[in-house]
Amino acid sequence: MQTVLNEDTVENPSGTDEKSVHIIVVGNEKGGAGKSTVAVHLALALMRMDQQVGVIDLDTRQRTFTRYMENRAHWAEAQNLHLAMPHIAPVAAGTARDLDSRDEEETQNWRTALASLTPSCSFIVVDAPGSDTYLSRLAHGDADTILTPINDSFVDFDLLAKTANGDLSRAKPSLYSEMVWTARKNKALRTRKSIDWVVMRNRMSMINARNKQRVGEGLDTLSKRLGFRLAPGFGERVIYRELFPSGLTLLDLTDQGSAIQFSMSHVAARQELRDLLIVLKLKALQGAAFSF
Repeated sequence: MQTVLNEDTVENPSGTDEKSVHIIVVGNEKGGAGKSTVAVHLALALMRMDQQVGVIDLDTRQRTFTRYMENRAHWAEAQNLHLAMPHIAPVAAGTARDLDSRDEEETQNWRTALASLTPSCSFIVVDAPGSDTYLSRLAHGDADTILTPINDSFVDFDLLAKTANGDLSRAKPSLYSEMVWTARKNKALRTRKSIDWVVMRNRMSMINARNKQRVGEGLDTLSKRLGFRLAPGFGERVIYRELFPSGLTLLDLTDQGSAIQFSMSHVAARQELRDLLIVLKLKALQGAAFSF
């Protein structure tokens, strides 16, 4: 029986017009949280749902998302297969020596990338770098949805809030939370539209440890204070690291050309991806049945 995204599970948090492009920024300011893995699987999942998807990789140095798609193209060519590929718009970092001139250059680069994707795409997925950059701030400011993956630990918890001896009653927003708050405020003033902020627990341990429970309780408390929604995350699975060289995703494992045996663990991982899409409440998916 197929799960259907219906009116009870889908809304339009950003208030954007139904036919307009929806920008999803996968971002935080910490490396190693799995942003690129989440962005890749989210983009390909949306394509499986018959959406036209564009991608902007803002990690101008490491370019993990771009490298993932290059691996995917090479794999498809070697296997003589057709694999779905999102539209990718490159964005270069500014080269001007003067800071103001460099910011202007990067603003133009960002606007050009958006303009190239907007006419043909219903969604644009942005893979933000794990650091504070001007391009990242531009993307967060234009987002309809900000999706923040964090590892299931108090080390990543500090990305959202600073606490004194773990006392949540005195928690103060971190620099990243303050940046998101500024982006949300400025967009509301500029466009009268809101940004939906969703935090997902990523790389979750399969062991129900005390620390895992404490992180969950802490995030629930912070969500009310900082104004984000919580999404079920992806479990810690070796398969995500194994897929990168071929550019495949969990959604490709049952297709022709995949030599990886499909297991119950992969079934559970696909359900995690479905659960994420349900929590994101994307208007364009209203009434659609999951096709994976």
